[in-house]
Amino acid sequence: MSPLDRREFVKGTAGAVVGMTGFRPNILLGRDDRRVRLGFIGVGGRGTNLLELALRRDDTVVNALCDIDEQALHGARDKVNEATGKTPEVYGSGEEDFRNLVARDDLDAVIIATPWLWHVPMAVASMRAGKATALEVPAAVTVEDCWDLVETQERTGVAFMMLENVCYRRDVIAILNMVRQGLFGELIHCQCGYQHDLRHIKFQPGAEFGPDADGEARWRTQHATKRNGDLYPTHGIGPMANCLNINHGNRFVSLTSTATKSRGLHNYIVEQAGADHPNAEIRFALGDIVTTVIKCANGETVVVSHDTNLPRPYSLNFRVQGTRGIWMSDNRSIYLEGVSEEPHRWEEARPYLEQYDHPLWRRWAVESEGAGHGGMDFFVLHGFLEAVKRNEPTPLDVYDAAAWSVISPLSERSVAAGSAPVQFPDFTGGRWVTSKPTFGFSNEY
Repeated sequence: MSPLDRREFVKGTAGAVVGMTGFRPNILLGRDDRRVRLGFIGVGGRGTNLLELALRRDDTVVNALCDIDEQALHGARDKVNEATGKTPEVYGSGEEDFRNLVARDDLDAVIIATPWLWHVPMAVASMRAGKATALEVPAAVTVEDCWDLVETQERTGVAFMMLENVCYRRDVIAILNMVRQGLFGELIHCQCGYQHDLRHIKFQPGAEFGPDADGEARWRTQHATKRNGDLYPTHGIGPMANCLNINHGNRFVSLTSTATKSRGLHNYIVEQAGADHPNAEIRFALGDIVTTVIKCANGETVVVSHDTNLPRPYSLNFRVQGTRGIWMSDNRSIYLEGVSEEPHRWEEARPYLEQYDHPLWRRWAVESEGAGHGGMDFFVLHGFLEAVKRNEPTPLDVYDAAAWSVISPLSERSVAAGSAPVQFPDFTGGRWVTSKPTFGFSNEY
């Protein structure tokens, strides 16, 4: 069956109702020790950051770790031992050893921070094993994999959360607070993107990448050799989707994507290693800049940019614009009609961001100090763990993961078809019409 047909086949089942309502058994109910028992799959750079945050808390215990990199695995094991005096069980016997970790009966939740192509197999195995599952971004890279995540969560009823940390960025969630209080009026248009020079990440010194390289150069660069589309949309689209109430009274309907020619990665190889280097012969599929335009059910548009192969400063290029005003992150400016001091002139956004600082940051700013990405990492892990402890729906659920991650394969289809429009699947089966937003409404988490 096609993904759309397959969704029609399962829509309306009891499992689907379980998934949308967030009902699940309370995994901590009746236990004397109310700490969340964690397993980590993937303890490279990103996984280690999350592990260190978990070890700072008094409501978690880390019982198991998994990684095929022996050095990373043993380094993470030592961190747990140093912090707690206990040695977790480690799993590093091949690419499928994660299945043995998720089968353990002393884990409540599993946190996954691995290369993208492993996200869905690992998350599906974790949910099928009854473990609350937190998954790094993007959640999936194909349409079929997005459906697999949704259908597995609906059938199992276990908690699932995509760890999109930028949704908690202090300025972004303050803007969400302003949107919900009506300061921008009715939203009309948003803009975002992942604009980040990753050439030094995609290549080791000497312009090497692939299985013999280190870090993300082992696997991330390979995507650019075969795929042409927005490969990393969720950092940008997540915060804008929250502002637009996507999956909660609104949805993404269609997109068009256009890619430029590819020059940046080739030029970088030549500059670093010379024109005679074997990698200089590679024809990279990924256009240097991919621009996607999304149409929403309620009439808004969103422009999403992917720009990782050229020299540039970092930017997520946020813009929120409505009938009463506009905010733009890159120039740190805002204009609110009838509120700003001078008509048609930018104001500095900082006083507004301070005035409308989100209650989450007011509550947890001290605890988030020292956490990665300016404190965002604290909030995204905290949101997952609190949802697990309270037996409540996760702040960013499987429908968010699917709707945001599916932009990648849909953009690839559009680019390949000459920027033709491509329709979004409705992963909620129509329930987006009546579903109420939950992200950012709790002062506690």
